Amino acid sequence: MGVFKEIFAWWTGNTIGTRVFTWRHGEEVGTDSFGNIYYRQRKGTGPLGVPRRWVTYAGDSDPTTVPPEWHGWLHHTTDIAPPDQHYQKHPWEAEHRPNMTGTPDAYRPKGSALNVTSQDARPSDYTPWSPGK
Repeated sequence: MGVFKEIFAWWTGNTIGTRVFTWRHGEEVGTDSFGNIYYRQRKGTGPLGVPRRWVTYAGDSDPTTVPPEWHGWLHHTTDIAPPDQHYQKHPWEAEHRPNMTGTPDAYRPKGSALNVTSQDARPSDYTPWSPGK
């Protein structure tokens, strides 16, 4: 099942095409705390005139697991890769939380039909409309 998933299921991470491209053109730059591996093009430039940069995910393809410092490097915001610099996390930066959409832990605001804890609680400024008033 592993080889089948690697050939046909791009969302599971690293496909055979990505492996071959990485083997032929990639130079490993570093890894992050989630196990994602970052690469840059060894020589030449990509279609935008700059060397390509890409990531192979440790598990499923989940872009939310790319930390901010690596995100900046991937998008050419900075030319220095995080392992080459001494990156200090800011005190206001929160730890990573995966996208919870579609799970029981998804955000449901007060008054939402999906929020079972506050179905009966309506905002105090709400007045229902009724016809004829």
